[in-house]
Amino acid sequence: MKSFGKIALINAIIIAVVALTSFIWTSSATKKVVQQPINGKSFVVLELFTSEGCSSCPPAEELLAKIDRESKGKPVYVLGYHVDYFDNLGWKDVFGSPENTKRQQRYSSWLNSQVYTPQLVVNGAEEFIGSDEPKISKAINGQLLVKHAADLSLSSQQDDKAVTVKYEAKDVQPGEDLVLALVQKNGHTDVIRGENEGRSLSHIQIVRKTAMVALKEAHAGTATLSFPKDAEKQDWEVIGMIQNTKTGVISAAAKIEVNP
Repeated sequence: MKSFGKIALINAIIIAVVALTSFIWTSSATKKVVQQPINGKSFVVLELFTSEGCSSCPPAEELLAKIDRESKGKPVYVLGYHVDYFDNLGWKDVFGSPENTKRQQRYSSWLNSQVYTPQLVVNGAEEFIGSDEPKISKAINGQLLVKHAADLSLSSQQDDKAVTVKYEAKDVQPGEDLVLALVQKNGHTDVIRGENEGRSLSHIQIVRKTAMVALKEAHAGTATLSFPKDAEKQDWEVIGMIQNTKTGVISAAAKIEVNP
C-alpha cells in the first residue's frame, strides 16, 4: 500500500508539472500575440474604367456615385477613368484619353483580365464588372478590415494652370511608386450619337491627368499636374496611391482638395 501511495504521489506530481508547463507555454504564446498589435491604415481605392460610348456603363457610374455618397467619412477613394477605345463607334467621349486606356491595359497584365467596360478595380488587387453591386460591396467591406503599414501624406499649392503636390511616403517597399491623379469631381454630357444617343450622362470623380513618380531614390518631393484647358472653377482633388509596379497592388492612398 505504501508503494502504491508513493507511485500515485509521483504520478500526481508529474501530471501537475506537465499541466503547469502547458499553462506557462500557452500563456507565453498568448502573450506574444497580444504584444503584436495591428498597426497601419485601412482604405479602399475604386478605379472604374468607363466610356460615354458604352451603353452598359451608365449603371456602373450610378453605382460608383452611390458608393461615393454613402462612404463619406470613410477612407474610400473613387476614380473614374474614361477610356478612348469606344471613340470610333459613333461618339467621342469628351473625357476619354489614351492615358486612361494605358492604365487599364496595365491592369489587364497585372490581373490577367480582359480589357472591357465597365470594369472596376479594387485596391489594384481584384477586378469586377462595374455594375455588380453585391460583389463590389463585399470587396469594399473586406478591404476596410485590412491594415496597411505604408502611409502617404499630401499637400498642395495651385494657380489657374496647375497644381503642385508635395508628397511624403513612409514604409514604402521596393518596387513601389507613387501614382497621382488629378480628379474633376463632377461632369455632364448630352450624348447625341453612339450607343448612348439621346442620353444625358452625369459623371463623378473624372480622372483628367495622371503622373507617375518613382520612389526608389526619395520618398518625399513634389510633382506638378496641369489643369486641362477646359477646366472650370469647380471642385477638383488630387488622389495619390502607392502602387507596386510588378503586381499593381496599392498599399497606401490619400487625397487633397484643390481649386483651379
